[in-house]
Amino acid sequence: MDTRYLQSFVAVVELGSMAEAARRLALTPAAIAARVKALEDDIGVPLVQRAGRSVRPTEAGLKMLDRARNVLRDVRDLRAATHGGVFLGELRLGVFISALTGVLPPVLERLYARFPDLSVFVAPGSSVELCRQVANGALDAAIVVEPQFAVGKGCSFEALLEEPLVVVAPEAMAHRAAHALLAAEPFIRYDRSVLGGQLADRYLRDHGIRVRQRLEIDSLMAVAALVGQGLGVALLPDWAPMWRAGMRIARVPLPERAPVRRVGLIWAAQGPHAALAQALLAEAKAVCG
Repeated sequence: MDTRYLQSFVAVVELGSMAEAARRLALTPAAIAARVKALEDDIGVPLVQRAGRSVRPTEAGLKMLDRARNVLRDVRDLRAATHGGVFLGELRLGVFISALTGVLPPVLERLYARFPDLSVFVAPGSSVELCRQVANGALDAAIVVEPQFAVGKGCSFEALLEEPLVVVAPEAMAHRAAHALLAAEPFIRYDRSVLGGQLADRYLRDHGIRVRQRLEIDSLMAVAALVGQGLGVALLPDWAPMWRAGMRIARVPLPERAPVRRVGLIWAAQGPHAALAQALLAEAKAVCG
């Protein structure tokens, strides 16, 4: 059995699309379809089925999925282990959405300066899902918001940044008090499905502040841009890229100790790429310190 066929099958199931799998693996959709068909012929049962433009696994495909991931991980680990875990193979790195532009580029710049031939696969996603993928071996490491649960067995987490909540307001309102802004101005809410939004929601409830919500969205930069257009105020983690983007916004500190969002790296401490994850951690600390 060709492991490339397994790789294509797993990518199709995870992404739900032949086209998306083709983009990830730098192949054509026809080549992906041919690989999956060859795997089905080898196994003897259909593994995926089409539903409109999407693709989903059959019952047999679901049963095979975890084992296929394990085989691919074992092959990857074997290759890395025979070369010291650093220079050969691909580092599979998860990154939560906000960090894709704010943290990842300068960290990779430093990492490539040390390991010019390194190959990195970047998987964007939510911090909770990325932690799960590190724990099950699908990813070697991930830049995440600190999980609010115990990290998986064999995993380590180390904080890189602490981002206290602040009120983000249009520049013209910078002189006003934080709680007064939250109570009086239209409120642009950071999505409560992510930790930063949950911290903000808890702070508002704990202090009895009733906001006039205008909208809710899962993007720090989008919230900041809306504030910059004068559409309201927000309660956000003090995220550095907002202040470098040239938007007409102001930081208004909260009147007492603010809740903090911690961003850090989680990695498989015993995995074959543990040494490379440690190198990544060192460069991330240099960038964020």
